[in-house]
Amino acid sequence: MQVDGRIEGHIHTDKTLIISESGSASGEIYADHLIINGTFEGTCYASRIEILSKGQVDGTLYTEDLSIEQGGRFNGVAQPAPEQQIVDFQEAKTADSLASSQKTEPQAKKAPQGQKS
Repeated sequence: MQVDGRIEGHIHTDKTLIISESGSASGEIYADHLIINGTFEGTCYASRIEILSKGQVDGTLYTEDLSIEQGGRFNGVAQPAPEQQIVDFQEAKTADSLASSQKTEPQAKKAPQGQKS
């Protein structure tokens, strides 16, 4: 889908949304991939966001993959996508628990071997 004019409100798409150089959008955007070469003001949730050289963004972006070309402007806050952030935290906690238990076990086994030698 491509925006060449002005649009306000909520946009939901499971594909790529392009805001062209002549396009302008404000509100909330939910997309798989967002390409901005015009203007956007609001909040966006997307797997991937690209701000091209003529793009101007004011707002909050929730994404794991943000790129800004030289000349592109971004004034706001970029945050990790909410679902991914929860998964990463749980995986990190599990990984830390496993690492702690693995560090403890080898040390306990090495001490008796050192005494036998």
